[in-house]
Amino acid sequence: QVQLVESGGGLVQAGGSLRLSCKASRFTFSSAAMGWFRQAPGKEREFVAAISSSGGSTNYADSVKGRFTISRDNAKNTVYLLMNSLKPEDTAVYYCAASSTITTTPSYWGQGTQVTVSS
Repeated sequence: QVQLVESGGGLVQAGGSLRLSCKASRFTFSSAAMGWFRQAPGKEREFVAAISSSGGSTNYADSVKGRFTISRDNAKNTVYLLMNSLKPEDTAVYYCAASSTITTTPSYWGQGTQVTVSS
């Protein structure tokens, strides 16, 4: 079955940076749009960023625009999320997801990776 495995989470001070990775397998990665979502304690899961199958189009939540960058390497079946200028409110479990297009609801989800930003 489809596998999405996130890595790169951890504890960082406010203002710091982290890069999340999501390694995909068992589906045609280069044909799928990929996205990152996050869920903070007691809150609903929310959209963070998405990238089209070719990497030519990206979308970002307003809360992360200018600070986060999504990218992908189709040769490595991996999608990345570079997070700069991190804030305590970015603390959440971050999930990688795959969908048919950049605007459709994801069909597949990873298990998540914890990001904690200390003030």
